[in-house]
Parts: sequence; structure tokens; C-alpha cells
Amino acid sequence: MNNETVAAEDEPEIIETLHVPESASKGPISHAMFRVQRLHKMNAAQLLRKVGLYPSQELAMMQLWDRGPQRQADLVTILGSDAATMTRTIQRLEVAGFVRRRPCEADKRVTIVEPTAASYALRDRVEAIWAELEARTTRDLTPEQKANYLEALTVIEGSLSTNPTRKTT
Repeated sequence: MNNETVAAEDEPEIIETLHVPESASKGPISHAMFRVQRLHKMNAAQLLRKVGLYPSQELAMMQLWDRGPQRQADLVTILGSDAATMTRTIQRLEVAGFVRRRPCEADKRVTIVEPTAASYALRDRVEAIWAELEARTTRDLTPEQKANYLEALTVIEGSLSTNPTRKTT
């Protein structure tokens, strides 16, 4: 091996912040959100890789652990996904042995997704990963800043969830 320093596998890779291009100057918050989301997802992916999951798969598992078996269509709605993406997610989780799909007894057209024993064995590790991700994400924020940031994100989520054609005054 040469003299280069190699980062440990569990340490996040340092990534330079993107320069805000002049053409994005009318959307500095949107540009910042894009940058933060990208880095957050990269950190999540790195941590989740340790348990054989990809980002967003853990979100489906969290819903199944908390709510029990669900219609696949309900997971789409709950997670704000689309049917094709959820189908791929559930297929991958099924191949990994974390979920089982079965037809609904009342309506054979409906697919029920349920967590397996293997997924329940994974729950504590996923919860620890989310705690680590939260610590990485907020390590330089005061408790007041964390509360304000969470409040701002809630307001932004509400803004983005409303009908985009509705005029604001």
C-alpha cells in the first residue's frame, strides 16, 4: 500500500460543498436543500450498507414494523412514493428476506406486504443507524437550532405538499 491515507470504511467521505451557480441565485434555499439532501442520503447509504439496505428501504421497514402488514398501495401513499418505485423496493426487500408478499384474502387483486422475522432482527440495528445519522446531521446545532430547523422543515413540507397551482398571496 502506498503512503496515502485511507479513510476507515465507517467514516463519511469528505465532500466539498457545491458552489452555488449564479443561475441558482434566485433559489438559494432550494439549492441548499438539494446539497443537504444529497449529503444526507450519501451518509444514510453508507450506514445502511452495513445491514444490507439501501436508502428508503428502511422507511418501508419502519412502517411495517410499526403498523404491521400493509397493503402495498398504502405504503405508496404513506411514504409518498410511486407504485413502480415501491414495487422495486418491496421486491428487493423480499429477495433479501425482510418482507413477504401475499394476496389479500378479501381482494385477490391487492398485495399485502408483511415483515419477516429476519427484518425484526434488523430493527435495533436500523434504529441505531438512524440515531447515528441524526447525530451526524445535527452535531453542530444547538437544541434551539434543532427545534427551529425541524419546525422550518415541517412548514416547508406543508408548502410543498399543497397544490402547486394554488396562488399564494
